[in-house]
Amino acid sequence: MSGESVESAQDGGPRATSWAEVVRLRTLPAAVAPVILGAGAAAAMGDFSVVRTLLAAGIALALQIGCNLANDYSDGVRGTDDERTGPPRLTASGQVAPRTVKLAAFGCFGLGALLGLALLALSGQWWLLIVGAAAIAAAWFYTGGSHPYGYAGLGEVFVFVFFGLVATVGTTYVQVGTVPGWLWPSACGIGLLACSLLMVNNLRDIDTDPAHGKMTLAVRLGERGTRRAFSGMVHLPLLLGAVGLLWARETGSASPADGGGSISPLLSLLIAVGVPLLLLPLVRRATAPVRAGARGRSLISSLRDAGLLELAYGLAVAAATVIITL
Repeated sequence: MSGESVESAQDGGPRATSWAEVVRLRTLPAAVAPVILGAGAAAAMGDFSVVRTLLAAGIALALQIGCNLANDYSDGVRGTDDERTGPPRLTASGQVAPRTVKLAAFGCFGLGALLGLALLALSGQWWLLIVGAAAIAAAWFYTGGSHPYGYAGLGEVFVFVFFGLVATVGTTYVQVGTVPGWLWPSACGIGLLACSLLMVNNLRDIDTDPAHGKMTLAVRLGERGTRRAFSGMVHLPLLLGAVGLLWARETGSASPADGGGSISPLLSLLIAVGVPLLLLPLVRRATAPVRAGARGRSLISSLRDAGLLELAYGLAVAAATVIITL
């Protein structure tokens, strides 16, 4: 398969796409955003590990790519992707055998499991095997199996829990052995941003999904409700990020071995409130097409910008956390 889309000889329309399109390279940076946020919390607490952070990032990427491939396979064999408005998929195009796409998905899940075992061996937190198994199962049954929960409008629940909360607090936990209360608001924020990617993606296919029994949350909310929900999912994290930073600031030094912060209270307050506000231009850029009523392929830019926003959120809040807890 080449990196270029294949055009149908009969109708001139897109008949296949590249593997790069299917794994959604534009949104992959968002997969490591919660890991960056969790690593920032670990650094603020004085127990940052490069190796464990890289392993956590590898797990997040493997699971997201595996989930994307599993989605391509399951929707393709069901016929859901036969009339989609986004980039064409490998399975539905007929250019790649469904079994090949399925094996690629399982390969990613297997890689994620191996990286997870390595991370647990380093941390000693073997009970997290249950969480890892649940994450892989959730990635497959989103659109796989006889009763995929993604078709019932529950996809955002999986994304919020595993690509938001678990990825963030799990990264901190395997390094520090505990999770500070002030990390949870920011973890919820990044979970909502992850959900926004799914929401705008499903908004793009809101007209074609119901015909195949795919009643996503976007379908259930309707077009107007979905656009409002997307806006909320990218705005609310700014408030949650500020709450988490202010909470961390009030804690003083996040490390119990440290006696207190080394920067002025006023500066730490400005950082805690100001850093999330710096992300407003990215929020407006991501929401502009949605607010303007864009449909179909015109929403792809919002999907890309929401992914960039999530990455920027992870980086900015992580850095701010480290600074205000110095």
